[in-house]
This record gives sequence, C-alpha cells and structure tokens, in this order.
Amino acid sequence: MEIRRHLESLPLYTPIEPFEVLSARIGRSPDQIVKLDANENPYGPLTIVREALANMEFPHIYPDPESRALRKSLSKFTGISEEYILAGQGADELIDLLMRVFLDPNDCILSCPPTFGMYSFDAELNAARCIEVPRNADFSLDIEGIRNAVETYHPKLFFITSPNNPDGSVISPEIMNELLSLPTLIVLDEAYIEFAGDDLGAKLSRIREVPLRENLIVLRTFSKWAGLAGLRIGYGAFPLWLMPTLWKSKQPYNVNVAASVATQVSLEYTDELEKVVELLKLERTRLFKALQETPYLKPYPTQSNFILCQVIGRDAAELKMQLAQEHGVFIRYFNKPGLRDHIRISVGRPQDTDALIKALKSLENIPLVE
Repeated sequence: MEIRRHLESLPLYTPIEPFEVLSARIGRSPDQIVKLDANENPYGPLTIVREALANMEFPHIYPDPESRALRKSLSKFTGISEEYILAGQGADELIDLLMRVFLDPNDCILSCPPTFGMYSFDAELNAARCIEVPRNADFSLDIEGIRNAVETYHPKLFFITSPNNPDGSVISPEIMNELLSLPTLIVLDEAYIEFAGDDLGAKLSRIREVPLRENLIVLRTFSKWAGLAGLRIGYGAFPLWLMPTLWKSKQPYNVNVAASVATQVSLEYTDELEKVVELLKLERTRLFKALQETPYLKPYPTQSNFILCQVIGRDAAELKMQLAQEHGVFIRYFNKPGLRDHIRISVGRPQDTDALIKALKSLENIPLVE
C-alpha cells in the first residue's frame, strides 16, 4: 500500500504548543508562563460567553450544517447578506476548502512571504505549487513582481493578508485596488483587521465589497479579537457564483455547537469586545515604546495584536530559547528566509508586558555578537 507520493516530501508545519505542553517542557506551572507566541487574546472570551457555553441546550445534537443562526448574526455584524457567508473551523478550514475546490495537481497559488505559513502548507498538501513573490525589506509588496507572477504563472488563487502576519502592516486602499484589478481570484485574509484603525477595523475591511466584485474573497476569524482561538471559528464572504460549490464541498457539520453559541453571543456584545480590543491596542503602544528602548531590538510599526522585532547583535533563536527557559516567557521565532534575525511578540496584558520587559532587561548585559 502506498500513500500519495507528494505527501512523502511534505514539510512539517510547526504549530504553537498549549500551556500544558510548555509547562511540562520547562518545569513551570501554567500560571508561571507568559505566553506571547501565538497572537491569542489573553483576556479570553467574555464572561457572558463563558456562561452561555456552560448552559448550552443542545450539545448532544449535531449542529446545523448550514450554520443559519450564526450566519444571520454574521450578516448583521458585517453588513452583507448571509447568502455570501460561510463559516468554518477557523479561517484555516476555509483556506484548505478553497484549495480543494480550485486546485488540480501542479496548479499554483500566489503568496507574498513573509506571511501566514498555511497558504504554502495547504498548497503542498493539495499537490499544488505555491509561487512566492517575496516582500520588500520593509515588508511592503513588490507590485511589479506580483504582476509578472500573475502573467507568467496564472495562479488560481492569490492569498494576501492585511494586516500581514508577521509584521502587522496594512495594505493601502490604492495598492489593494491594484491587486483587485489583476486577472486572478484574490483571497484577502483579515484575521487581524479588528486591531487596525477604529470601529473594529470596519472602515479598513473590504468585506462589504464582496457582493460588488466577482474576484474577491474575504476571510476573518474570532480567534484573535474575540478570544475564541480554542473553539476554532472563522468565516468568509464569497462571491455568489462560488457558493454552491463550497456548500457541496465542505464537511456537513463543520462548525460545532459550542463555537456557534460562543460566536453568536460574542456578536451580541461587540461593544464589550471593543473595550477588550482597545485595552490591547493601548498595551500595544506601551509595549512598542518599551521595545524601542531595548538596545538589541528594532520593532516594526503594527496594526495587529503583535509586534515584529529585528534582533540586532545577537542570535534571535537563542534569544527566544533564553526567554523561555530562564524566564518562562514564550515568543515566536521563524526559521524562514527574511525572518531568521527576527522575533514576533504578541500583545498581552500589562503584567505580561512587565514580565517580558524585565526578562529583556536582564539580558542587556550579555555581550552582543560582533
């Protein structure tokens, strides 16, 4: 018996590990760990959401395969009709679903690294190719390179992220309009849009344009701003011509009842969620200033809930290891081109920032690499 040949060489995706695994690894209890490595919301779900989860009426019944009540809530929140909306187990499921729908073996997608690693991972999982147009040194897009790649390779899908992960930059309206003029299907990942601008990113989001365009898909999630990462819930807005195929191709009961309940209740209290987002944005400002004052770090401006820093004069991977083992502070390091001298730090609570800065200061006296 043989597995599919392309899977034999599939690179392993390295996910972030949970509290209990990290705790066992470094010999600290979970309450002694400062977890700033996965862009999670440290405040978690609203209290009213936790109460709703504890009092769910039908956890023993299969969920609605069409997520009708949830999509109705999402329609009210986004301002677009529910007929354009599909929910999934995080935006990750929808990314994979799109590739399964569009890609034959050896077809290609387009991506602009450094960016979210699941685009290339899912492409290879589906026996497709990921054509990459690397970002410029300041993480801006290489527009000419993108145009040439579209003309040369004719990608079925172009995945673009705003704010981008890992640097937190937002694509300007002018550049986004240029991308939408390209002859390809644009998949705009807005996983962090609620942290950009005002009004939970409503003015910057392109989701309301989906009904007006044939080549735009917008993906969003509740993992970050609503604190529901563990429940795996995301959604997307898709052109109507694509919806019948998506409905046929998705798993029937893909959104579990707990995730659906938590999301619907969250959407009833967006004013409370906005207060949490504002707390994180205030802490982002404080953290950014502290990182600017750290002599061996150069932070990049961000409109997300994380800050990317270039590490100067020392090894970034070793810095990550020191913070974890000596101080119980976990940050993200990417062993990838363009990022090997960088770290990414999630924005946490004030006490998380305090612990991080204390740890960083304790390392200031270690001699820099010449």
